[in-house]
Amino acid sequence: MRLSRHYNPRYRYPSPAAGLSSQVTDLNRIFYALWATGVFLVILWGAFLGETLLGWDLRAHGGVRPREWSSLTGILTYPLLHGDWEHLWNNTASFFTLNTLLFYFYRSIAFRVWLGMYGTSGLLLWLFGNAGNHIGASGMVYALAAFLFLSGVIRDRAMLKRVSLVVVFLYGGMVWWMLPVEQHISWAGHTAGALVGVLWAVAFRNRGPLNDPVLPEETGPLPAWWLAAHPEHAEAAEATEAVDVEDAAKDALRAAGHGASDGTEVTWHLKRDSQKGTPRTEG
Repeated sequence: MRLSRHYNPRYRYPSPAAGLSSQVTDLNRIFYALWATGVFLVILWGAFLGETLLGWDLRAHGGVRPREWSSLTGILTYPLLHGDWEHLWNNTASFFTLNTLLFYFYRSIAFRVWLGMYGTSGLLLWLFGNAGNHIGASGMVYALAAFLFLSGVIRDRAMLKRVSLVVVFLYGGMVWWMLPVEQHISWAGHTAGALVGVLWAVAFRNRGPLNDPVLPEETGPLPAWWLAAHPEHAEAAEATEAVDVEDAAKDALRAAGHGASDGTEVTWHLKRDSQKGTPRTEG
């Protein structure tokens, strides 16, 4: 029987009873994504409130000053610091969306990718950034956006491509802030973050979510439970039509007095009639 990219005998199709476990898995993914995002945002807001309300002087020592040895620690601390409420809120909103997408759709590799982008974005900024004291989580925002976009493009998985489209739709305009359009905006931090996102997307292109299965053209018949759940499928319609024809033939045999309660006798008549190529309604 010829099918077209619908069934793969080597793929373990879930049974209809697996719905509950799938729902639980989705809830776990959502919780994991929100938890991972929330922890970082709590640290972000805690640092800002500590500076604003308690007088902590973190920005003077926690930012990245490119190629200054005294600011090496800033590679790890600069994303936690922000200049004002607007700066903090803009990065919070963007980070919340993008980081949640990362940890939901790339759960198995999200933590490693996140740590890698966090460290390398600051290092790249320290090595090649322009003079100044760079602070803010916007570098991570650009890294997340670049990773989600490129990773979805280079992977053969429809859902991840949709994520790429969402990123472009929501954050496509961010590309302009990778240029030195305003003096007080760290365009070098944005560019470093975007480059790091591209790097990690390529490095992890064969890890994490699997590509959509490419199903062979020639396979066996579809499972009966799958056909029952997809009555619109062509083979389901054929199976239903075949059952209707067999039922009609059985009724005809009963009417002709063949005692069609015997399934073997009915099957023998059907086979004999199909070999002759003409319909039979009598014995």
